[in-house]
Amino acid sequence: MGFVAPLRAALWKRGATPSCGGSSEACRPTAAMGDSIGDPAPSSAPQGNGGTSLSVITEGVGELAVIDPEVAKKACEEVLEKVKLMHSVSSDSLTKAADGSEAERAPRTAVDLPNGDVVEGCEIRCLDDLPSTASKIQEEDETTANTVKTARKRQKNNSAKQSWLLRLFESKLFDISMAISYLYNSKEPGVQAYIGNRLFCFRNEEVDFYLPQLLNMYIHMDEDVGDAIKPYIVHRCRQSINFSLQCALLLGAYSSDMHISTQRHSRGTKLRKLILSDELKPAHKKRELPSLSPAPDMGLSPSKRTHQRSKSDATVTISLSSNLKRTASNPKVESEEEPVRLAPEREFIKSLIAIGKRLATLPTKEQKTQRLISELSLLNHKLPARAWLPTAGFDHHVVRVPHTQAVVLNSKDKAPYLIYVEVLECDNFDTANVPARIPENRIRSTRSAENLPECGITHEQRTSSFTTVPNYDNDDEAWSVDDIVELQVELPEIHTNSCDNISQFSVDSITSQESREPVFIAAGDIRRRLSEQLAHTPTAFKRDPEDPSAVALKEPWQEKVRRIREGSPYGHLPSWRLLSVIVKCGDDLRQELLAFQVLKQLQSIWEQERVPLWIKPYKILVISADSGMIEPVVNAVSIHQIKKQSLLSLLDYFLQEHGNYNTESFLTAQRNFVQSCAGYCLVCYLLQVKDRHNGNILLDADGHIIHIDFGFILSSSPRNLGFETSAFKLTTEFVDVMGGPDGDMFNYYKMLMLQGLIAARKHMDKVVQIVEIMQQGSQLPCFHGSSTIRNLKERFHMNMTEEQLQLLVEQMVDGSMRSITTKLYDGFQYLTNGIM
Repeated sequence: MGFVAPLRAALWKRGATPSCGGSSEACRPTAAMGDSIGDPAPSSAPQGNGGTSLSVITEGVGELAVIDPEVAKKACEEVLEKVKLMHSVSSDSLTKAADGSEAERAPRTAVDLPNGDVVEGCEIRCLDDLPSTASKIQEEDETTANTVKTARKRQKNNSAKQSWLLRLFESKLFDISMAISYLYNSKEPGVQAYIGNRLFCFRNEEVDFYLPQLLNMYIHMDEDVGDAIKPYIVHRCRQSINFSLQCALLLGAYSSDMHISTQRHSRGTKLRKLILSDELKPAHKKRELPSLSPAPDMGLSPSKRTHQRSKSDATVTISLSSNLKRTASNPKVESEEEPVRLAPEREFIKSLIAIGKRLATLPTKEQKTQRLISELSLLNHKLPARAWLPTAGFDHHVVRVPHTQAVVLNSKDKAPYLIYVEVLECDNFDTANVPARIPENRIRSTRSAENLPECGITHEQRTSSFTTVPNYDNDDEAWSVDDIVELQVELPEIHTNSCDNISQFSVDSITSQESREPVFIAAGDIRRRLSEQLAHTPTAFKRDPEDPSAVALKEPWQEKVRRIREGSPYGHLPSWRLLSVIVKCGDDLRQELLAFQVLKQLQSIWEQERVPLWIKPYKILVISADSGMIEPVVNAVSIHQIKKQSLLSLLDYFLQEHGNYNTESFLTAQRNFVQSCAGYCLVCYLLQVKDRHNGNILLDADGHIIHIDFGFILSSSPRNLGFETSAFKLTTEFVDVMGGPDGDMFNYYKMLMLQGLIAARKHMDKVVQIVEIMQQGSQLPCFHGSSTIRNLKERFHMNMTEEQLQLLVEQMVDGSMRSITTKLYDGFQYLTNGIM
């Protein structure tokens, strides 16, 4: 009866207290023996909100403290809530509980509850009732105790469950991973709606990581989940044009597994159309369609091309929609005008994908490289534009693609290629103006031809090669796909024997002679540069017509940035940046995106648990079910390229690049190798990564190894043969770099494996849910079979002790070192594809 006094104080104005028919002791604040109500004392009682004073209540001879009106009101509301709960008890119980003499029974009335409900049957008892009624009340309480307990239990089970869940949702422990898990697993529409609203509370970067899962649930799960997710997606699309693009691309890619008739009318297709329309453009940023008159001259744009360039940033739709022609490579061009907001970016992406498809039809790498350079030189005629690289982490505009630096990558059947893209960073892409075009003068173009990847080309040949590209004065012609096909830029035959060893000093001297500007170099600067070269001289790769990417990938990134910036007309601008991207056609990158998410999650787990494992997740942009873009790993070449170019073992190459065994450079590179090798061995084991030949394993300048190409993971393998049976790839060459099987660094490698596996299984749910959600409605090869998720969970070995895990790691390492299938697969790749 701890709330009797507050309840009396709260109801003093009525002169009565509610009693719920004698159904509960808690609901019966009738005066007990010895209780008495003191006379009102307005002078000493605090004033309530309405100015009415509360009386001092006395029990026996002692005087209690003055009651706070808010406390009294809260206690009253609690009692009235219990009145409502007790009203659900059967009428028989209520009758039995309320059984008593008519003299003691007060007239019944209706009570208004705080939530607006009305409970009939509550009786009003006067506060001046005789003390003899207390014994009667106790008897009534005893007869109804069991009934009340049963009713309370039922109510508490539901309310307690909801209360604890709400407390979890509102706690600091509730993160985006838990939100996605409850959104996927909960069947309660109320919980799903709450999580959908809660998405707005997380940082954009946290939700962006789970964007594939959110959109896949929106496409393939029930309407309640979709209705919970859609408001957040629409809100973010209004905020960010890059988010809008990624949503549109992912919705198209993840809807492609549906039947064509279902896909056409699916909710994913409808949302995609909404995003691609101008409906989700921010209201305060909507641009009026300008007239077709030229834009005002900004001082940097002396020609008609410049004004049309500003028109090509998609401020008008006519030039973009009219220049799309129906060709063999683009047969499904819609006749209707494309929306303004995403049109130039989509055109930019389509152009890059179309180039890759045309390159795949050519037989040799040499022909592909020549064609790639000519295609990209035409693409530059449309830049700058309101286009950007979605794999970058900052807002920018694409201004130029240095076409002579592009290379075709190794692939037997397809033609993935690597390009470098010059961009100008901006504060906000939506509001920033497109940079004005700075034309390349002929002298600068000729000088930049020094950077051609082909050697043995004379100065006159280079100049004539690039003056054959016509200078289009019409944007429609420059964007036309047919014009690119008709244009033939003939490049001279490639010779690889004349200028492999040109030093940077000679290039600098050529540059200075052409510019007729004297160059002064301090003696101290010369000594510094010579000492740096003697202390650490990374080896350069020779040019290989069969592998033109080796030289480009081996060049240090900072050197490449400096060299391209010097030859760029935009290089003098302080916001100039250089980005790179790999364009792939004919490959489904949805599995690559899934692998990226798992690697990123494992990287976060190991950082959180302070396990010094090293992995390098690289960004993936899924454009469609058979095309996409990949963020390249800079300063890294494949082990195949290392072996082919250096003709050395991996350990000898380490010694050549980093010095002798006891040097600080070698020891640092060796530690980096061990930490990265342990990290990727765990990744390969957990995800069952296959196709691990030396062309898919990179080595960077700091000694880390990086696994690429996750096209075969989980339930899929090359040709579904399951030939690679070892847990991961660990060759004797890898062990030699670690110092041999008896060395300290090899023991350190096994210790890292154990620590990494223990840390990963602590957070198993975070990893598993990424994969499990993407299995919904998917036809990807990695999900073939019904046991994919079960097998993934089993590889975390949740039922093992740490001692058992240590024994397991020892067995996996020993089995992988001795695996005959690894050696056979490497031999097979060498015989069929020439991969060393």
